[in-house]
Amino acid sequence: KEQDDDQLLKPKFKWVANMHGDETIGREMMIGLIYYLLLNSQSNARVARLLSTTDIYIMPSMNPDGFENSMEGVCDSRSLRGRGNIKEVDLNRDFPSQYTPLKQWQNGTTADLFYGRQPETIAVMKWILKENFVLSGNLHGGSVVASYPYDETAAHKPDTYGEAPDDSLFRYLARTYSSKHLTMNKGDGCGEGFPEGITNGAKWYDVAGGMQDFNYLHSNAFEITMELSCCKYPPAQDGSLKKEWDNNKEALLAYMEMSHLGIKGFIRDAETQTGISGALIQVEGIL
Repeated sequence: KEQDDDQLLKPKFKWVANMHGDETIGREMMIGLIYYLLLNSQSNARVARLLSTTDIYIMPSMNPDGFENSMEGVCDSRSLRGRGNIKEVDLNRDFPSQYTPLKQWQNGTTADLFYGRQPETIAVMKWILKENFVLSGNLHGGSVVASYPYDETAAHKPDTYGEAPDDSLFRYLARTYSSKHLTMNKGDGCGEGFPEGITNGAKWYDVAGGMQDFNYLHSNAFEITMELSCCKYPPAQDGSLKKEWDNNKEALLAYMEMSHLGIKGFIRDAETQTGISGALIQVEGIL
């Protein structure tokens, strides 16, 4: 029974990388992270503790077709080659938006959340809704900054701060990653100024239908987006992968450890210790 309790109290964490197929550093960091965790699971006390207390899910590539279509050595998205999926749809604009009504069936009735979306989006949406994730990281490229919700505002105007109810926590999570990254906290962001190496998503630029907002609005998961590199698909032979691993290793570990913020427990009858069905927990205010 104690083993079951321990398993139930494990927070679930997920990484999602390469949803833009031409942004490859996150994909490689996830492959490296898997290798690092497995290699050190018995010999490194920190890794062993992380693995024994946290359910960690890693998706190295959300957009494998886009990755296959992208070209090594292309640093920006001007060609858009590989950014979208096989149908050239940008998956980070394909999630439900809180400001856009759902699509309708031909008979005029409102469709469900999944109607008209790409297969990759639907698969990830169902995964998010099924698993009780508490924290998530979405790895991108093209800048060096940690971006947090909201990604869009109702006005969709430039330079508008999209303040989520948990804004202070999101800023704390973003600073956690940025401060542990070897260069992100410098805030130069590939020519853009980001104090502390963090930014509100909508204030940077408005994204309707983004994945991190979907996590926050439709599940228990707090997700931020990490932009990891100025060059989206650097050449393998230039040695950048080793450098990027060194830049990100401590930040990846420290961010996963944030899964244990907050409180967790069971609601049980004081005498029988059996679970209380239908119990309601109410929290007033956000501290």
